[in-house]
Amino acid sequence: MLNVAVTGNAAAGKSTVVKWFREWGATVIDADHLVREVESPSSPILNAIARRFGPHVIKPDGSLDRDELRGRVMGDEDALASLNAIVHPAVRRLRAELVADARKAGVKVLVNEIPLLFEVMNPEDFDLVVLVDAPVATRHGRLVEHRHLEPEDADRLIGSQMPSEFKRERSQIVIDNEGSLTELEARAQDAWRSITERAGRTLDTPGSGG
Repeated sequence: MLNVAVTGNAAAGKSTVVKWFREWGATVIDADHLVREVESPSSPILNAIARRFGPHVIKPDGSLDRDELRGRVMGDEDALASLNAIVHPAVRRLRAELVADARKAGVKVLVNEIPLLFEVMNPEDFDLVVLVDAPVATRHGRLVEHRHLEPEDADRLIGSQMPSEFKRERSQIVIDNEGSLTELEARAQDAWRSITERAGRTLDTPGSGG
């Protein structure tokens, strides 16, 4: 099995690329879905978040108020580090279970969508890292226009993530997304061909653990 990580900074287009990879045959693990699962109402993780950040981060229905929590950690490195220390170990454990299940099921290409791969994980834990990237100005415009962030909030979000220049150097495949959706799909198709070729070589190698 080829264990692939797909990452990219905010509004780079990684979720669109992952959607196509799924349509083209990949099994996908979405980091955001894992986070939501471990933060489900009454879970130990949600209780720990409430103890650290206060009861106001919990909605009346018992679910996490993500907007409230985001406001408390954005721009505060200590608060963000505390949140990551609570959430990410549980996410890693859940991911490990799903990876093991995929391997047992005979999955050939497992794609992990991980926005903060370089910030909170070790990219060397994966067989292949795919980075979806776009210029800062382009991503800022998307955050304001499509996600309806205030410009200063978009600035803070972009500033909270590691610059993509560093990530490009440590990624085996880079998909640039500064143009049209059609151009992005063509580049994603090229990347998918490289992934499936790599998966074939991995599976054909005697003793390979994938």
